[in-house]
Amino acid sequence: MAIPLRTEDEIVKLREACKLAADVLIMIEPYVKEGVSTGELDRICHDYMVNVQKVIPACLNYHGYPKATCISLNEVVCHGIPNEDKLLKNGDILNIDVTVIKDGYFGDNSKMYIVGETNIRSKKLCEAAQEALYVGLRTVKPGIRLNEIGRAVQKYTEAQGFSVVREYCGHGIGTEFHSEPQVLHYYADDGGVILQKGMVFTIEPMINAGKKEIRLMGDGWTVKTKDRSHSAQYEHQIVVTDTGCEVMTIRPEEEQEGRIQRIMINR
Repeated sequence: MAIPLRTEDEIVKLREACKLAADVLIMIEPYVKEGVSTGELDRICHDYMVNVQKVIPACLNYHGYPKATCISLNEVVCHGIPNEDKLLKNGDILNIDVTVIKDGYFGDNSKMYIVGETNIRSKKLCEAAQEALYVGLRTVKPGIRLNEIGRAVQKYTEAQGFSVVREYCGHGIGTEFHSEPQVLHYYADDGGVILQKGMVFTIEPMINAGKKEIRLMGDGWTVKTKDRSHSAQYEHQIVVTDTGCEVMTIRPEEEQEGRIQRIMINR
């Protein structure tokens, strides 16, 4: 398994792409409100990426995907296609997944948004999805097995009474959208991969309020929970450092909350 180790020059370019990807998630937040369509949210993101940031929306036309972002609402696990007819309503939860290409380098991240006030279970699900990501991030350091990330995420998630989706995972990223390694969010054989300084990948656990099983819809993209329970996901792109990892897609509110730092606690 050939996993690239990025040079300092490459990491500088990846940081720039990642900051731009994170900025899209910050920009769109005020527009996430009742009555707005997911199609309109996608259009706002697309225009911002293309006209303001001067970047390429990586999702658009990727293997035929028709939109600039993935917007996954309520029981949609991932790859939800934005739609002009899908209007947000009070209590909805949604994930917006944004990937940009800047000078040939990719930045990839996602986060959850809540429309108005949702129920206690869905709110707890969103909070657990974010903490599951942080648990995974805090696990990363050179010299450990890759599957220790999945072990930690699964243990935390199931202790909260939720389940981890098996079919989708984090991935290597850099000058390609998806590359090795595959970063599972549950404990399984990893082929003996040992983390090394310079590896760049995403951690992006998808967790369900109900059972872990999913179903692929007829459009070939949209993935929903089989039992129609809600699903939540957060995603960051990182680079492994000498003693931990750098979270390249971190947003200011996360730093202010003190739950996560640009250079992780293992600095």
